[in-house]
Amino acid sequence: MKAYIFYRPNSENERQALDYVRDFAMQTGKNLPAIDPDSSQGVEMCRLYEIMQFPAILTVDDQGHVQNLWIGEHLPSYSELSYYVPQESALNDRS
Repeated sequence: MKAYIFYRPNSENERQALDYVRDFAMQTGKNLPAIDPDSSQGVEMCRLYEIMQFPAILTVDDQGHVQNLWIGEHLPSYSELSYYVPQESALNDRS
């Protein structure tokens, strides 16, 4: 499974998204990849998964099927999201 957080840099929601990513890493030791919805990858993924509000957290299985989607202020708890983030994405340096 894979998980991603989508947010626009320099937007009113940037701080919420960055705080979430930082706190998630501190709580779980795992990395949550961030996607800019205006990048080429972000545009494609937002279109494919119909993501129109930010921040958003998307989880997909290995075939790309949506497992869950959280939008705006209704983001998941760190332990809930940790289930979807593979152990390989663990942070290398926890100093």
